Amino acid sequence: MSDSPEKLKLGALVALVVGSMIGGGIFSLPQNMAASAGVGAVLIGWAITAVGMLTLAFVFQTLANRKPDLDGGVYAYAKAGFGDYMGFSSAWGYWISAWLGNVGYFVLLFSTLGYFFPVFGEGNTPAAVIGASILLWAVHFLVLRGIKEAAFINLVTTIAKVVPLALFALICLFAFKLDVITADIWAVGSPDLGSVMNQVRNMMLVTVWVFIGIEGASIFSSRAEKRADVGKATVIGFITVLLFLVLINVLSMGVMTQPELAKLQNPSMAAVLEHVVGHWGAVLISVGLIISLLGALLSWVLLCAEIMFAAAKDHTMPEFLRRENANHVPSNALWLTNAMVQVFLVITLFSASTYLSLIYLATSMILVPYLWSAAYGFLMALRGETYEQAPGERRKDLLIGAIALLYAIWLLYAGGMKYLLLSALLYAPGAILFAKAKRELGQPIFTSMEKLIFAAVVVGALVAAYGLYDGFLTL
Repeated sequence: MSDSPEKLKLGALVALVVGSMIGGGIFSLPQNMAASAGVGAVLIGWAITAVGMLTLAFVFQTLANRKPDLDGGVYAYAKAGFGDYMGFSSAWGYWISAWLGNVGYFVLLFSTLGYFFPVFGEGNTPAAVIGASILLWAVHFLVLRGIKEAAFINLVTTIAKVVPLALFALICLFAFKLDVITADIWAVGSPDLGSVMNQVRNMMLVTVWVFIGIEGASIFSSRAEKRADVGKATVIGFITVLLFLVLINVLSMGVMTQPELAKLQNPSMAAVLEHVVGHWGAVLISVGLIISLLGALLSWVLLCAEIMFAAAKDHTMPEFLRRENANHVPSNALWLTNAMVQVFLVITLFSASTYLSLIYLATSMILVPYLWSAAYGFLMALRGETYEQAPGERRKDLLIGAIALLYAIWLLYAGGMKYLLLSALLYAPGAILFAKAKRELGQPIFTSMEKLIFAAVVVGALVAAYGLYDGFLTL
């Protein structure tokens, strides 16, 4: 079986992790970070993120090796450790995060095209929303016909992502000025950013957004040639992407000052390179980003449908999401996903949602699946489950699990009350699908504990709904 062409080797799994992590976020990183924090806070934030995300990568590695029966990514861990409703909420939150991310990608794509065609503005003008809608349904019908991301497209998009990033890092290394980066390390000249602690908190959601996809190998774990490769790919992919992210972020701050970076239009990498080498630099980054985003859009559209389909196959989601068309594409899941993307594209028109506000919301939705995965890894080590023959490993995994869990809790705090309430508003309606799935199995909907959790979600959703109506919360 190991020689079967369908099975994925280590290199393919690493490419999946790197490919799903490098979408559009990295191309907007200089502005996104400068809008939230000064140089000092950025460096502290990256240090926390590196440790936190690395421990989370190790948790995914451990779970892949110790729980080979749990396929299908993060929601399976929540379900195994904390029951059906938590499993459902993880699948639902991950799905919403994925398609909200796609809305963000469309806004960024047309914001990039706005560099060449001003009618698209920052990606949320009427022309941009019409263009994005046409592209969305073109991708939708392409996928419905069973046309999946070919190896050639994967190769082209990976090169399109990595080549401009490497060139950017190399050019900015030569243009780097120490006096620029050290001019105002703690952003004293930008009092609106708040204290250093506030700056670190505010940049945290951006750092998580650029790491979404770290669980990519675990989602495809059932197709890995060797089970151990899933964990290796997660860690190798993480370290590769971390190096790119920190280099691009820190080098930009040695080329332009924090206030200058904060004012840039996204994709801000294009403007930074233009500042160094002139117009061709912006064109290079913009073209690379457009190809990268088209590839990322196609793969994430497939992934959105796959999440719902996989969850429906084990009765976490209702049966109608299990249906496939003649081309073996989960068509109902695809229709539901892209209908939601369309609704939110229209919302960006009326609420003037920018790329950054969309990614903050998408990131807050994925914090729950990450939290339950970290908690399950910690719980397994605490109980000694699967560690009967390896007490030494248990101590190590207990420490790693504890750090990952603390990091996941810190992220919820860093996200702030606004995004916690908005995510509750998106989590609450999911109970309709959960109830439908339970009825199909002839089981009671909630356990006693799940009733309390759901009640808390509903209260948060009601507060968010009132906040949006009253104006003290905005999208």
